Amino acid sequence: MQPANPRLLAIRDFTYDLPAERIAPEPLPDRDASRLLVCRAGELTDRTFRDLPAELPADALLVFNNTKVVRARLHLNKPTGGQIELFCLEPVAPHRALEQAMQQTESCTWRCLVGNGKRWKTGAISTDFVTPTGQPAQLFAERAAIEDGSALIRFSWLPAELPFAQVLSAVGKLPLPPYLNRQPTNADDVRYQTVYAQHEGAVAAPTAGLHFTDAIMTALHQRGIGTAQLTLHVGAGTFQPVKAEQMQGHAMHAEPISVDAGLLRQLLAHAPRPVIAVGTTSLRTLESLYWLGRELHLSGALPAAVEQWQPYQEDAAEVSTADALQALLTHLTTTGSHAIQASTQLLIAPGYRFRVVQGLITNFHQPESTLLLLVAALLGPDWRTVYDHALANGYRFLSYGDSSLLLP
Repeated sequence: MQPANPRLLAIRDFTYDLPAERIAPEPLPDRDASRLLVCRAGELTDRTFRDLPAELPADALLVFNNTKVVRARLHLNKPTGGQIELFCLEPVAPHRALEQAMQQTESCTWRCLVGNGKRWKTGAISTDFVTPTGQPAQLFAERAAIEDGSALIRFSWLPAELPFAQVLSAVGKLPLPPYLNRQPTNADDVRYQTVYAQHEGAVAAPTAGLHFTDAIMTALHQRGIGTAQLTLHVGAGTFQPVKAEQMQGHAMHAEPISVDAGLLRQLLAHAPRPVIAVGTTSLRTLESLYWLGRELHLSGALPAAVEQWQPYQEDAAEVSTADALQALLTHLTTTGSHAIQASTQLLIAPGYRFRVVQGLITNFHQPESTLLLLVAALLGPDWRTVYDHALANGYRFLSYGDSSLLLP
């Protein structure tokens, strides 16, 4: 039986009153001192995040998103002295793959949002910086084209042998969520990254992971709870509000994912024990694996992307989760590839049936957001009970806020 189609869902049915003072403006001094609201089969319990290992099923597998936030917000100067802000969204040329784009030398082109764009008619803008070895350097930017509210920006720099990752690290600032309404500090350089961040490419943190410490990771291991990692580079679209009255009018943003053969083997070996996603990005990646593997199993070809409405096709043939994951693993073995590389626009909303994930660790999300829809898909009507409890009991909300463990 196929799930109901969420195209006609009204976003106004997934709202709540979030007072500004409940949005956490700063992280707590200690990552794991945040509160943890546990929802287990509808029963709510107040804990702290340090209690997480004891609250998890003993046979759980936790899956983390190891993306690393890049300093994607740049300020460059016009020759006349005015300042232009560029927010790097995604690479365009010569590489679209993020890992290759970050290692590009000499020049590259990225899709960017432009602040004060009306003041930048033509010509190059630039800024001076210093390399990690103390060498003077310069970054230049020219606008190549304007597309759909963004711009294609061609960057070049001297010394040309620097990889673009080093340029961003030296020139850029962390792109804190817009609702924090403040400039990043030195503390954010550490606290807006997870302790296990590895692969540069995100422009927003996978915030459910910000609560984890080395001590908690050790405690998980001591309790025999499995851990695994994947990569989804979180895009700026994660903050995109749903402006359409019904979900059929909302276009989900695409985000690149990378999953290696080791995780596929772990998932296959772990079934039927519970898989718990650390964050909505991990959950969307894990569920996207099913849809990629399903198409591969049925057609023999690995699709490049998971489309927004793919799970809700009325004539979709059913494939077991094990068959879908095994198809992906066989593909990697046959092609000699080390990882599944794809993109996902998957929308998870009420009516979705989960194939891979049985639980979620996540923060408290904005009203009328696709992230709240995802929580509602997992919990059903209990999502409102969870949020009412969090509001009534002083929980802190959004990126630097408190956490929840959702076990439906």
